[in-house]
Amino acid sequence: MTTVDELSYLAEEARRASERLYHDMRERHGEVMEPELVRRVSRPHFRRAVDRGSESGSPYGVHTIVYRELGDLLLVRHEPVDMWVLPGGEVGAEESFREAAARELREEAGVEAEYDGLAMLLDVTIHCGDYETAGYVPVYAAEATTDEPEVSDPDGEITDAQWFDELPEDTRDRWAIEEWRERKL
Repeated sequence: MTTVDELSYLAEEARRASERLYHDMRERHGEVMEPELVRRVSRPHFRRAVDRGSESGSPYGVHTIVYRELGDLLLVRHEPVDMWVLPGGEVGAEESFREAAARELREEAGVEAEYDGLAMLLDVTIHCGDYETAGYVPVYAAEATTDEPEVSDPDGEITDAQWFDELPEDTRDRWAIEEWRERKL
């Protein structure tokens, strides 16, 4: 008799939830960029990703590409990963993805923005040893309505927020952000 490993089961649940998210987002927003990403992570990180993915379909929550009229983009410094990233995070139980994106933007950068819609749907494959799962990460586009960022992250992971005309070399998923900017701005 074969025993099903709990982590394998959760990884499959997360994959199914991500497919539901994908179809829902495509139905609501139509065709958007779908960059493919691969992450190799530790077991604790994989466990968090499948837990989140099982709940919402998105192992890494929701993010926002925030831009100003001149084309510069807002990034936040995420200390645990030691990189500049798009503002974003987990989706609360009572929130839509769009509501969570705006809340995370306010918390991490203190910036208000007018949302345009879905900019891209990141297609993420996550590996940990012999385990694998997949998920989608909605990334919304929004034009800033306030200029000066002010970090007030309740998790303490975000230590800085800045506008960039040229993205720093240590920007996570830099190529996808730059591709979006070339298409949009």
